[in-house]
Amino acid sequence: MKNSTTDSPEEFTGFKEFVALMAFSMSLVALCTDGILPAFPEIASDLQVQNLNNVQLVISVLFVGLSIGMLFYGPLSDSFGRKPAMYVGFAIFICGSLMSLLAKDFPTMLAGRFLQGLGAAGPRTIATALIRDRFHGSAMARVMSFIVTFFVLVPIISPGLGQLILLVSSWRGIFAAFLLLAAVNLVWLILRQPETLPVHRRAPFTLRRVAERFKQVLSNRQAMGYTLISGCVFGALVGYLNVSQQVFGVLYGLGAKFPLYFALIALSIGIASLINSQIVMRFGMRRVAQIALWGLMLLSLCLLGLTWWYDGLPPLWFFMANMMVLFFFIGILFGNMNSLAMEPLGRVAGTGAAVLGSISTLVGVFLGYFIGLAYDASLYSMAEGFTLLSIVSVVIMHGVARTPLAAR
Repeated sequence: MKNSTTDSPEEFTGFKEFVALMAFSMSLVALCTDGILPAFPEIASDLQVQNLNNVQLVISVLFVGLSIGMLFYGPLSDSFGRKPAMYVGFAIFICGSLMSLLAKDFPTMLAGRFLQGLGAAGPRTIATALIRDRFHGSAMARVMSFIVTFFVLVPIISPGLGQLILLVSSWRGIFAAFLLLAAVNLVWLILRQPETLPVHRRAPFTLRRVAERFKQVLSNRQAMGYTLISGCVFGALVGYLNVSQQVFGVLYGLGAKFPLYFALIALSIGIASLINSQIVMRFGMRRVAQIALWGLMLLSLCLLGLTWWYDGLPPLWFFMANMMVLFFFIGILFGNMNSLAMEPLGRVAGTGAAVLGSISTLVGVFLGYFIGLAYDASLYSMAEGFTLLSIVSVVIMHGVARTPLAAR
């Protein structure tokens, strides 16, 4: 067998298996986010959380851990290889899952969720670097679209799986499921995925070198511009996730049917990603992203207008129709924004994925937290959040559009 640091990893894994493994690795975050949503009322009752809005912290704290972890895994993977850094991430994730599983109070639960995010940052960040090791340009955007399509199945099915687990177990059973899936993912990675960063391409790990690479990433106008846009779009998404159980389950009175309606909206992201994988090769990722961002802004304005018209609670059919189209545009943006930001960072892909992922996540968590905190048993906070953040994103896009696309 050849050394795993070969420059031809495709000799070991085919395209389809590579896409599936990367999607599975990146899906840990979505799994931990959406799978626990149906358990919010039970967690609040069992761990004695007085204000139901505070339960949203199990989402926010996870993303805080994710954003901090991203800063470390990228440089580590550039110096020691992609796979060893991913192993560390899986180990921390498993420890966090155990802590949350055994939690007797809400602070302990939050500590476990922080570790889950800190650990999930490993596979989430390094998977992007693995992809960048093998693909670039529109080809990378195409691969990311396939992965997002696979990835989006998780938010479609995970709330339903969480609801099913609650029928036969408690919220602790959901964390047991997280442990099992993480173990399967780790074994698959060990046995089937070769190292994509050969020894001769690895950089010695020194604080000075890390600082230089961070500076190289942060000083790139194209990378930072698209990262800020990603953060704004992600902030709107986090705000939606924070209040989704309360909106569907309580405000619209859907109760246990919440996962079904949640899945229908998430499905539109998958459809968008499939379409994006075809059109991005023809029209280019920048043009496609611009159109999607304008569509997101117009739909957000429409949602805000109808929310005002119906005094905070538009009809369910309109809300669903609007959100499905709105999330279609988000699906288009997810595959392209990340690729546009990473395009000029081929030489520092690991650090680039880490820094940009951390920034976009921190921005998103910060913005999404305040959207959730402002929830007042109406759609005002969600509609206003989507509208404001999409307008800001369009303004940033206008400025970044003047920057020539970087070559590999």
